[in-house]
Amino acid sequence: MPLIAAVGAQWGDEGKGKIVDLLAEKASLVARFSGGSNAGHTVCNPYGEFRLHLIPSGIFYPHTVCVIGNGVVVSPPVILEELEQLRGKGVDTSRLFISNRAHLIMPYHTLLDKLEEEAKGKEAIGTTRSGVGPAYMDKAARLGIRVGALLDKDELLHGLRIALQQKNALLTKLYGVSPLSLEEVYDECCRYAEGLASFIRETGPMVKEALARGELVLLEGAQGTLLDIDFGTYPYVTSSSPGAAGAFVGLGLSPSETKLDCNIGVLKAYTTRVGGGPMPTELSDRNGELIREKGREFGATTGRPRRCGWFDSVAACYSADLNAFSSIALTRL
Repeated sequence: MPLIAAVGAQWGDEGKGKIVDLLAEKASLVARFSGGSNAGHTVCNPYGEFRLHLIPSGIFYPHTVCVIGNGVVVSPPVILEELEQLRGKGVDTSRLFISNRAHLIMPYHTLLDKLEEEAKGKEAIGTTRSGVGPAYMDKAARLGIRVGALLDKDELLHGLRIALQQKNALLTKLYGVSPLSLEEVYDECCRYAEGLASFIRETGPMVKEALARGELVLLEGAQGTLLDIDFGTYPYVTSSSPGAAGAFVGLGLSPSETKLDCNIGVLKAYTTRVGGGPMPTELSDRNGELIREKGREFGATTGRPRRCGWFDSVAACYSADLNAFSSIALTRL
C-alpha cells in the first residue's frame, strides 16, 4: 500500500497524530497537506512528549522524510520553535522539507485575526487567532507571500510593500491601531529566512518520486472533515480542505495517476469541538465535564477547554460518505 491518508472525521482533535506516529515507522515519507499552526498533534515517544503544530509526526523516525506541502500556511515563529524543541531533544530535523509554494503567515495576519475576532464580539467564530484565516484570504486574493520568497529578498520586499499598503489601511482606518513598519516586517522575515532556507524545496516531485519507487507515503491530515471550508458547518469552519480530497491539491498530486490505497478516518469514541458552531450531541452537564476531565480535553494550540459530547454517528456517517474511508481508527476508548 504505497499511499495512505489519515484524516480527521469529526471537528479535529481525534488523535490523528497518534495514528500517524504508529504508521510512520514504516513510511519513507510523511506529508502535511492543509491547515497551519491552528492544528496541534500531541506525540509521546522515547524522545519525550511533543505538541507539534506544523512538523509531521514522522520526524521522529530516522529513515522518514517529512514534507510540509503547498496547501499548508506556515508560521515561521512556530516552525522555528518546533525545530529548536526537536533539536534540543536530539531529533534529526534535516529530513524536513517545506514547499516553496506554501504561503507564509505574516505578523499582520496574526494581528488581524485577533482584531477581527474581538470586533465580532459574541458572533466570533472562535478561531485560534494564529493568523491562518487571514493568510488563506491573502492567498485567494493573490496578496499572499510564499515560502519561496524567503530565498529572494527582492521578491519578498516587493510582496511586503504591496501587502502592507492594504493591511496598514485596515489597521489604522478600520481598527484604529498603529500601522506596521515595512522595514521591521522585512527584517523579521530576513531572520526567518536564515533559519528556514535549508528546508525550502519544490516538494511536489519528492512525493511523486517516492510513490513511483513504490515506497510507503503517509498523508497526515490536520483538523477534521466537519471543519472543511466547503463541507463543514459553515461559517464555523477552518479556511482549508482537511478532507482526503484536499491532499491531492495540497501536495500537487493528480487524482488520475495517484491512487489512495488506504484512506483512514480517525474518530474519537466521543465527540469534541473547540470554538463556536453547532454540535448536536454536546453535553453541557456534569457528563460533559467528566469527559473533558478524563480525556484531558484542552486544545493543543490554545489550551481552551473543548466542548464534549456523545459520539455522533450521523456526523460520522456524513464524513465517511464524503471521504469514502476504507477503514476507521477509533481512539479514546
